[in-house]
Amino acid sequence: MSTARRLRWQPLVAALALATMAVPVLAQMANNNPVSVQVARAPQAGDPPPITNLRSLYVLHCAGCHSRDASGYPEKGVPSMRGALGHFSTVPEGRAFLVQVPGVNNAGLSDEQIAQLTSWMVRQFSADTAPAGWVPYTAAEVVAARAQRPADIAAARAAIVARLQRDGLDVR
Repeated sequence: MSTARRLRWQPLVAALALATMAVPVLAQMANNNPVSVQVARAPQAGDPPPITNLRSLYVLHCAGCHSRDASGYPEKGVPSMRGALGHFSTVPEGRAFLVQVPGVNNAGLSDEQIAQLTSWMVRQFSADTAPAGWVPYTAAEVVAARAQRPADIAAARAAIVARLQRDGLDVR
């Protein structure tokens, strides 16, 4: 296979690999089972440089489940992030939840990348729902939130959504 042809298929192969990794996580979530956390390996000599473009990180690590436009697949239990992420930031447990979900913990991203990517997603998909004075995530905030991950992610999300709905916010 020519180099040009192989390079053309690499993004598709990467997306399929990520989607395949997401299936067990989604199955565990659908059954309300806690999802295990995988530890990323340290970079090795000869590894390609890390991806720093936030849109590319989103496509590689989030779009497989939440779709390229962040509309998710609510009928399959994968919520839309459009018009919702900012609402989660109105309460401390909601803000923390966004960096505690299984996809974030299993992505193999650094705390700084998670902070930057989550901040980008709020601005990109839900800027109009972010509370006044919203501040971007920091790596230190990500470390603290991930250290206190709820055992039952689905129940934690349901409780946060119920609270936001009681506060009059349209979150599903």
